[in-house]
Amino acid sequence: MQLGINLGYWGAGMDADNLAVAQEADRLGYAVCWAAEAYGSDAATVLTWVAARTEHIDVGSAIFQIPARQPAMTAMTAATLDSLSGGRFRLGLGVSGPQVSEGWYGVKFDKPLARTREYVEIIRKAMTRERLTHDGEHWTLPLPGGPGKPLKLTVHPQREHIPLYIAAIGPKNLEQTGEIADGALLIFPSADHLEDTAVRYLRAGREKAGKTLDGFDICPTVPLAVGDDKDVTALADTFRPYTALYVGGMGSRKQNFYNQLAGRMGYEREAAEIQDKYLSGDKQGAAAAVPHDLIDSTTLLGSVDRIADRMKAYAAAGVTTLTLAPAGFTLDERLASLRAGTEALERAGLA
Repeated sequence: MQLGINLGYWGAGMDADNLAVAQEADRLGYAVCWAAEAYGSDAATVLTWVAARTEHIDVGSAIFQIPARQPAMTAMTAATLDSLSGGRFRLGLGVSGPQVSEGWYGVKFDKPLARTREYVEIIRKAMTRERLTHDGEHWTLPLPGGPGKPLKLTVHPQREHIPLYIAAIGPKNLEQTGEIADGALLIFPSADHLEDTAVRYLRAGREKAGKTLDGFDICPTVPLAVGDDKDVTALADTFRPYTALYVGGMGSRKQNFYNQLAGRMGYEREAAEIQDKYLSGDKQGAAAAVPHDLIDSTTLLGSVDRIADRMKAYAAAGVTTLTLAPAGFTLDERLASLRAGTEALERAGLA
């Protein structure tokens, strides 16, 4: 099992620190550095900057939002980043959510599975550097009856095949991800529930494509907080606002994928309470309603030995790249967490 680092969103006041974190992860031998985007910083610019200031670590989009870009533009960006980084780019895609898709990009959030499949098809075609044509439900290339003609990508990626990931939560999306992608980006992963909530659907998708999970990258992001095992409760409490935001406030009441995931892990009643409080404006109450076990099972908390045991459980559950989101109020704390992650992986015998 390899380790990755997730820098999250840029522009939160820790930009210089984030670059130092990426460089330390590069020095420590982490496999990949991911960056996110929502409706602030874009991931492509951040990844270009990180790639220019690192040497070995891959850089990946977690995610490029599908409603933000035409698929051919995403292919251009992926090819350019792969070329500039010397073959170190990983393309992560996701549909985002209805509030961002429709509120920020003005793109209707309908048929997300079909839209994702078609988007990936166009990117794959563009990457072959053959003339691009496509006749689908969401995109037609070239547009009929006009001056457009089939064009081909002029940029040569460093590699013939750039790894393509999809951020997936729901069963149908997970199955399609197994079928059409090279890896899955997961969130709120519990090692105890990973088979039932994710892996079995990914496996079904691989089987549909005539493949196995061999070579498929299962890549969850896991918050990390290092400390004494006696302080695990306090460490977990630092992630209460984060968990409450996703379970309670991401998306609408009817369309919150993270809330549904918590329900599938056995926290349906608690997830409903968290959402009720969050959407009514009681964010503190929502955070207080998050069960400790939900946080503890979806994070890495405590001593290096305790974290190593959890890493073993993730590896046994099928995780191939464990992406860490190190907590810390200072740069030194975040760098220390990165080093602890490497030490834990070695103690677990997974390095």
